[in-house]
Amino acid sequence: MFYRLSGIKHVSYAADRQLWPVPFDRYLVIAAVILGITAPFYLSPLYLGSYMLPWIIWATAALSLNLLMGWAGQIHLGFAAVMAIGAYSAIHLARAGVPFELALLLAGLLSALIGMIFGAAALRVKGLYLAVSTLAMQYMIDWIISHVPAISGGSQATLQTPVIRILGFPVDSDAGRYWVALAVCALVTIFMLNVKRTSFGRALVAVREKDFAAAIIGVNPFYYKLVAFWVSSFLGGVSGAVLAFCYYRAVTPEQFHLDVSIQAVAMVIVGGMGSILGSFFGAALVLLAPIVLNNFVGWFVAAIGLSLSPEVLALIPLILYGGLIVGFLLFEPLGLAKIYDNIRNYFLVWPFRHARR
Repeated sequence: MFYRLSGIKHVSYAADRQLWPVPFDRYLVIAAVILGITAPFYLSPLYLGSYMLPWIIWATAALSLNLLMGWAGQIHLGFAAVMAIGAYSAIHLARAGVPFELALLLAGLLSALIGMIFGAAALRVKGLYLAVSTLAMQYMIDWIISHVPAISGGSQATLQTPVIRILGFPVDSDAGRYWVALAVCALVTIFMLNVKRTSFGRALVAVREKDFAAAIIGVNPFYYKLVAFWVSSFLGGVSGAVLAFCYYRAVTPEQFHLDVSIQAVAMVIVGGMGSILGSFFGAALVLLAPIVLNNFVGWFVAAIGLSLSPEVLALIPLILYGGLIVGFLLFEPLGLAKIYDNIRNYFLVWPFRHARR
């Protein structure tokens, strides 16, 4: 009905390597881009700053982590530490007079350098041992940030971000900060879309499946894992800087603790490992589902006239949220992106019933 492959002829390498060979896919992408760019014109500042902006930023962070976990198959429980390095580095660089664009790049490079150092040590091990190694990075960076006043000002200090300046022009409106975050998200998304089609992306997939088999065919597993740590940490540092400047506008050490790393990992797993669209789905579910459930529970309790204590009202959405995530993973272990793919495959052959599962 919507998706049709008739008339699509792969008569050249360029046609075969298109990102969206099906016309309806291209229409959806164009519609999403238009809606994203024009969001400040039809959304209130509350919805733009409280829902759309954090979703865009965390989707960028999930894409960054997905490169490491989804493509290279390396778990990382210290991603919040990488984002913290980028956030604090960008703030100090901007305060020193470095232009915002250059501060983002330098913050990403510093995050990549530190992430690669820890990655080189951690990549001697696999599985749960790798997870524990990256967890050690999280605790070490947390301790350094909290106990070095030159970085954070102290464990209880709040570091204000300077005003964003793009090409010398100040960006101090909600819409302006949203467009800055959207531009960074678009660049990261385009990069990730093209990584899948390069030799680097194929080497990462080979390492993810069987690293010793990849070594037999000439792929150096340690080199590509290290590069994956470098690229993921760079993008994570940029995401942390954007989170600090465009959303928080003031950072504290508590904003980048272990629970934030777990949240980022949950976005990747729930959305779909190795899926670009899944990163957006996962970020939306992890960020927005608790808000929706809180509002729904409050409305439902008021509608039926129940009298519940505030503690119970606070726990019910958390229980529903955990059950929702478990239900999604039981229904489709490959994540929300696979559910979308199943729906797409159904309409690809509709009204027939031999869609691929």
